[in-house]
Amino acid sequence: MDGANLTTARLEIRDLCRDFGGRPVVRGVSLSLQAGQVTGLLGPSGCGKSTTLRIIAGVDQQTSGEVWIDGQQVAGAGVFVPPEKRQIGLMFQDFALFPHLSVADNVAFGLKGSRTEKRLRVRELLEKVGLARFIDSFPHELSGGEQQRVALARALAPRPSIMLMDEPFSGLDNRLRDGIRDETLGILKEEGAAVLLVTHEPEEAMRMADEIALMRDGQIVQSGAPYNIYNAPVDLNAAAFFSDVNVITGVVEGALTDTAFGQFLAPGVPDGAKVDIVIRPQHLKIDFDRGGKGPSPTHDHGVWARALVDRARFIGKESLVDFRMEGDGSILTASVPSVFLPQPGTPLWIAIRRDRCFVFRHSDKPGPDAPSP
Repeated sequence: MDGANLTTARLEIRDLCRDFGGRPVVRGVSLSLQAGQVTGLLGPSGCGKSTTLRIIAGVDQQTSGEVWIDGQQVAGAGVFVPPEKRQIGLMFQDFALFPHLSVADNVAFGLKGSRTEKRLRVRELLEKVGLARFIDSFPHELSGGEQQRVALARALAPRPSIMLMDEPFSGLDNRLRDGIRDETLGILKEEGAAVLLVTHEPEEAMRMADEIALMRDGQIVQSGAPYNIYNAPVDLNAAAFFSDVNVITGVVEGALTDTAFGQFLAPGVPDGAKVDIVIRPQHLKIDFDRGGKGPSPTHDHGVWARALVDRARFIGKESLVDFRMEGDGSILTASVPSVFLPQPGTPLWIAIRRDRCFVFRHSDKPGPDAPSP
């Protein structure tokens, strides 16, 4: 697999499909990764992420489609390169260290060469992950975070061209997770491998990945840079997967939808059809009631609507306030930095950021990762 030119993708999968007993689990998945790129394969449990990863690794075989590494086909019709010849490193949630082997022997397990060469590579990697002092220790003597770093060193030891990571941080304590993620990302970037990170946590994908491929029901429904996929979701389910959302449902007349917050454009939607207007809690703005009157409409926030506080709670970095709208009794939630805890029943006025709203054609059957409107 040497000699690939600079424009050749390090990893490319084309129209990958996998059926189990006639049931499609992976449906037409295509991805391309360059050397040094981290792509997050993100989606809810059971959407086909891990199956895709296993096919790339060669421990499962696709029903149809192809896998290419550095311009050479390793899986497809009549082609199957065994896992040990694909130059792929693997990291899993359970670390899978050998308990009877020392840290050094765990890291050296997949290495070839003389004993001296192996020892030098092991020490180099253990120094990178800050564990050189544990070179002769055993896995049971290490913490979960330290074991994870040993597993990373072992996966990187043979200098794989591709690193596949399946929920590798989910078994770690929340207090350690962010730091270990950042350390791992730095080491992966230094090594220059193309990385495919399978995760069900949007925050993890956004923290680590250069690109995110959002997967649902065996298909990639949207892909792009984290900023773009967060701020331009393809549908309600995609928006709701990345954060809590408020959903206002309205009926279209003349490409416009009337709401308590004024009219919203719904181009291309026929009259009489429903749309969902989606807004994240941090993009609601709150103002005080002034004798039953609120602020005047503005270009950025449109019309203000009166609501009563239903519940307020402080959750550390912010406060969440549930409002019951006076017009239809629906509940909308706003997040407010720091402490803001108005009493239930307090009348306040709220508006929504027009430039942060998403308007989607209404679906009566939202997916499992979306809220009910």
